Amino acid sequence: MHPQGSPASAATRFRVVAAIPARYGSTRLPAKALLPLAGRPMVEHVWRRTVAARGLDRTVVLTDDERIARVVEDFGGEVEMTPADCASGTDRIAFAARRWDCGAVVNVQGDEPVIDPDDISRVARHLAEHPEDPIVTLATAADPGDLATPSAVKTVLDRAGYALYFSRAGIPFPRQEGGALPLRHLGIYGYRRETLLQLAALAPTPLERSESLEQLRALEHGIRIRVLTGARPSWGVDTEEDLAAMEARLRDSNRSTGGER
Repeated sequence: MHPQGSPASAATRFRVVAAIPARYGSTRLPAKALLPLAGRPMVEHVWRRTVAARGLDRTVVLTDDERIARVVEDFGGEVEMTPADCASGTDRIAFAARRWDCGAVVNVQGDEPVIDPDDISRVARHLAEHPEDPIVTLATAADPGDLATPSAVKTVLDRAGYALYFSRAGIPFPRQEGGALPLRHLGIYGYRRETLLQLAALAPTPLERSESLEQLRALEHGIRIRVLTGARPSWGVDTEEDLAAMEARLRDSNRSTGGER
């Protein structure tokens, strides 16, 4: 597979790998990586948008199931097998990344089929240009309905653009006018490889368990998370209702652009 970034010596260039975790046994929507959306399996939509991003040297799907692996190979993607007992996508990526020769890893969620390639590029570029940041992620302006929706994760930042907290609750609370605008977190992470391995080796933390948000493990251990704002909105697929809404969104997009982006 040819690198997605510009040609350069492997010995001198900072290598970034994009990983798409795609397990078969999703609790709320089993086998969702294979569910059809606008004529293609969900994982293919994510893969196509990821390989369209700049600054990546490799894109690989990580799965625990041969059925997903065969589908990925059939549409021309690269796939690696990982254990079924990986507790999370981060653990799945860390398992594979122990063998990889790279400086950083971008975790692209396997259930976000309209993630913007330009936003993936922003994460990859930030990792290459800002070695002081161990983790980088994205946020977009929250819609009014997001504040009361637990599946829409909100974040608040310090003045330098680092995350103070992530929550399923409506933060910040709008008690006075003129305060900070709410931000919705997008499910993409860029990690220094050593930070990824460090994070995966840590036990779940109290706030992480309370909110069921893995990124809080990093904050509770003092690992900073840089948040790039202004990202294009993206939506995950966790339920049958999400799937139907995403199907309509993709078909509308295809009609307006004459094909998939």
